[in-house]
Parts: sequence; structure tokens; C-alpha cells
Amino acid sequence: MLRNEGSIDRILRVVFGLALLSLIFVGPKTMWGLVGLIPLLTGLAGYCPLYQVLGFSSCPMKK
Repeated sequence: MLRNEGSIDRILRVVFGLALLSLIFVGPKTMWGLVGLIPLLTGLAGYCPLYQVLGFSSCPMKK
């Protein structure tokens, strides 16, 4: 699978995903925290399908 996310983008996605997932256990304890699975999984995989559709990539070009 192609990588279209840079390192900083991946780190931010994982942190944001974990923060959203924490809403299930602490705070308002809402199931909306499951939305955090999307940035978490895309950050771990390094690939975002929406980036591909939009033709965007935050991954540095290989020379």
C-alpha cells in the first residue's frame, strides 16, 4: 500500500485518535469516541484514502 502521510501527520493522527477514543472511558463517556478509530488506523497505516481522492500527500518525495 502506498504511503501518503508524513511522519508528523501520522503522529498527530495517532495522538488525536487516542484522545477521541478516551472519550469512551473518561469525560462524557459517549460512543462518539469511536470516531477516533479513523485517524488512529490511518495514522498507524500511513495511508489516508481521502488524501488519495484529493490528490494530496504530506509524505516527502523520495529522490
